Amino acid sequence: MTDAATMLSTEPADDTLAAPGVSPRRAAWQRFVRYRLALPGAITLALLVLAALLGPLLWTVDPNAVDPAQYRRPPGPGHPLGTDSAGRDVLARLLVGARVSLAVGLAAALTATVVGVLLGSLAGYLRGWVDALLNRVTEVFQSFPTIIVIITVAAVMGPSLPGMIIIIGLMDWTGAFRVTRGLTMALREQDAIQAVVGLGAPNSRVVLRHVVPAVLGPATVVATGMVGGVIMLEAALSFLGLGVPPPTASWGSMLNQAQSLSILEGMPWLWVPPGLAIAVTVLSVNFIGEGLRNAVDPKQGRR
Repeated sequence: MTDAATMLSTEPADDTLAAPGVSPRRAAWQRFVRYRLALPGAITLALLVLAALLGPLLWTVDPNAVDPAQYRRPPGPGHPLGTDSAGRDVLARLLVGARVSLAVGLAAALTATVVGVLLGSLAGYLRGWVDALLNRVTEVFQSFPTIIVIITVAAVMGPSLPGMIIIIGLMDWTGAFRVTRGLTMALREQDAIQAVVGLGAPNSRVVLRHVVPAVLGPATVVATGMVGGVIMLEAALSFLGLGVPPPTASWGSMLNQAQSLSILEGMPWLWVPPGLAIAVTVLSVNFIGEGLRNAVDPKQGRR
């Protein structure tokens, strides 16, 4: 029996990729690297993740150690990126902040994607009143500005890293829902799915074993695009003082502490590193997303 996931990717991108002997995975990889910024973006993101994981183990300076004697020191021996207004090492806080910002981006995007894929699969497969109800719920969620809701909840409940991840994940699932619902409605009519249904498989098994794996490729593209937006949102919330609670470092909180005019004009080491880290991360994720879009959609134009 033909697998439903395979049926989504049978159309080749061009004559070269349709040549005999080219596996679907290899064809998808060729479409991914065709977008020239995708591979550099993936390498850059991998290096950022590696720096977040290993950096604090190699640079063992305490990121929360306050030293008034090191007040706003420029980059130099002992402090390659200088120190902040509390005498804390900027490099140490940048590396620890990478863990927080990347964790929020990846975890919140994963949460939103899981919720969106499950609900979208149910809506597209069951249709009827289930589809109508979930569509109305989606419209309600889309009518509320995400950042306003998160700011309100954070102001009432207080800053919290797990809370931020859950709130963002539960507010941003609508994009994955829309994509998954449309794909599921098309998959529902495929012979592979109809054959499984004809064999008496329950709806839960059809959705979890056949529909969900088939839509994971496009859902991954949505999740990738979401990561950059979540990192920017976390930075904005931390900049407003509603992100991770102090003294925990994040890129947004580092920018929050460097917003005075005197720092912006005369102390670039306090805001350039976190600002550059956010920009590079978001760009890398967006480049990967474009590459994945080419990989899962053979109809995408050549890059």
